[in-house]
Amino acid sequence: MRKVILFFGCAFLALAPAAIAQDHGEVGAFADYTRLNFGAGNENFLGVGGRASFGLSRYVQLEAEMNYDFDRAFTEGFTDNSSGAVTFQRSNVRTITGLFGPKFETRGPVKVFATVKGGALDTFFSDVPATFGNFTSSVSDARANNVSAVLYPGGGVEAFLGPIGFRLDVGDEIWFRGGTHNTLRVTFGPTIRF
Repeated sequence: MRKVILFFGCAFLALAPAAIAQDHGEVGAFADYTRLNFGAGNENFLGVGGRASFGLSRYVQLEAEMNYDFDRAFTEGFTDNSSGAVTFQRSNVRTITGLFGPKFETRGPVKVFATVKGGALDTFFSDVPATFGNFTSSVSDARANNVSAVLYPGGGVEAFLGPIGFRLDVGDEIWFRGGTHNTLRVTFGPTIRF
């Protein structure tokens, strides 16, 4: 995972002069819904993330993003002779995804876009609280046997009022480990254009 982060960082540094020359970029935060297909069933995850993009032309941006999906809770029902009880259990399964690639967009205050990104998905077990410190240690502790290659084709819409906007993104996060797994991924949140 360190190599993936290093690659993203080097790609941004190498392309920064082109982005400054275009005077167009975006940064944003987002809420994330991911429906992972583990083979035995589908699991729904919610998380948060951030993204940054830099313009190469009026219609093409290079974009990098990373998100952290919190563990999923599930319910179990137990029936005994006296009463039935429902309990909530934490699964302790979490994911971190890093993606990088081009975004092709239209012009105007409402933009339609398509994107194809590549990256990595780290799926791991952890029972520690979801804090920023634990997130950074999770990224640095990524193990090769937990990391899967990811291809993300998607699209969406952005609406701007001046430099402030809102973005909705929907796609198929395809990950490769023990076969090909298709994953529905939806993100939405604010973005700032500069």
